[in-house]
Amino acid sequence: MRLDKFLCEMNRGSRSEVRALIRRGLVTVNGLPAKEADCRIDENADTVCVGGQPLSYRRCFYYMLNKPEGFICATQDKISATVMELLAPKDRRPDLFPAGRLDKDTEGFLLLTNDGELAHKLLSPKRHVDKTYLVSISHSLSEEEIRRLEQGVDIGEDRLTMPARVLPAEAENQLLLTIQEGKFHQVKRMLKAVGNEVTALKRISFGPLTLDEALQPGEYRELTEEEVKILYEA
Repeated sequence: MRLDKFLCEMNRGSRSEVRALIRRGLVTVNGLPAKEADCRIDENADTVCVGGQPLSYRRCFYYMLNKPEGFICATQDKISATVMELLAPKDRRPDLFPAGRLDKDTEGFLLLTNDGELAHKLLSPKRHVDKTYLVSISHSLSEEEIRRLEQGVDIGEDRLTMPARVLPAEAENQLLLTIQEGKFHQVKRMLKAVGNEVTALKRISFGPLTLDEALQPGEYRELTEEEVKILYEA
């Protein structure tokens, strides 16, 4: 790998910024000052330091974010604040993106990553990955309405949604809804199809992972190696 590409991937700046670091003699490879930005290194074997601090190569990053209301799931936007703005400067990378989308007024588990392969697998309709939401509704559901949700309802696209799973939640007029699709406003449209209205929505699990209860809205943490492995297995 080229040295400047390695430094960019390690979030040490833009291509021009990392070249400036090299010119200033702040970058060493195996203890020797780097001379050229385009020199080749073995990212898995060579020791690269910036300002005396060694860098360990990582290709992919994974963050569990407890998305708050008021932020959109995009990498950038000229009008609204994006979920990427919730990351600390040290964790912001130009290749990170939200895996899937939550509505602006929806809270809960959002995966931020630069692993396109994993995101594709998790979001592909063919994979049938579960997504569970805590749904607050305007009034309680009848057994017949629950049955319709679980069998699939018409949300206006000339087809039924895939079968869902509905379980009671602790609070009144709340339910746990598990779906395997991610259509536009799907949960809200499903409840509307049975004559109800969503008053609040929070995703509490994505695939086999559940939102860390220690994360307050707007907080995030890196996934562990075991959690990443579990996601791939899902």
